[in-house]
Amino acid sequence: MLALLARWLLGSLLVSWRYLWTTTPLHREEAVGGDEADLPPKIPDELLDDEVQLAASGVGPMFHRRFWVNIADSRLSPHELLARVVGSFNQFVPSEVVGVRREGAGPLRLGEEMVVEMPGPWDGPVRVVQVDDGCLRLATLAGHLEAGQVRFRATERSGVLVFEVEAWARCATPLVYLLYVRMRLAKEIQFNMWVRFCLSAVRASRGRLEDGVHATTRSVPAEALPVQRSPRPNRLDRGGRVP
Repeated sequence: MLALLARWLLGSLLVSWRYLWTTTPLHREEAVGGDEADLPPKIPDELLDDEVQLAASGVGPMFHRRFWVNIADSRLSPHELLARVVGSFNQFVPSEVVGVRREGAGPLRLGEEMVVEMPGPWDGPVRVVQVDDGCLRLATLAGHLEAGQVRFRATERSGVLVFEVEAWARCATPLVYLLYVRMRLAKEIQFNMWVRFCLSAVRASRGRLEDGVHATTRSVPAEALPVQRSPRPNRLDRGGRVP
């Protein structure tokens, strides 16, 4: 217990310290949303069971967040960069995060589950619900501080590689709502994590960051969210395979 508490405290302090002393330009924007463009994509029925924490099951508003970087002179194509993320996800997670715990090895597979270990009492179990040449998408599972999804994409626009992290999530419990929305502690730790993830993508591409890291947050009222129900409980076995 003492070791766990020390990890929470030291990890949170390190996240805060590196965030306060970052020299990378950060462009943050917050607004009220709620239209179709703010809604999360549907999870395939074969990958949906009662372990998945859908946004509709959370507490408070849903936050639609986008983080992206423009990378000039990248030595990797968008497909190659995304393949690096899928193949070595743990290498993109910032060092403040203890690690990524998974049973398998090699590239992430559809239906696979893993745990992103975070500083503080909020390790993040997730399931891969989409993985292809265009994106990697994860859904949160029971025990995660959020209810929703996160998607990683790499594209090319006007000769510049664009790497993006996009999330649709609500707080999983009233306690998380207090820490995330009211006290903003968990929100800033998570913000720092995705900023650092984007910067890891820049390093992996061996390109050059243009104009810092961009981040937008749109708050979506709960009543605007669609309801997607599990077709049946415990659809996946623990190995992440579809029966």
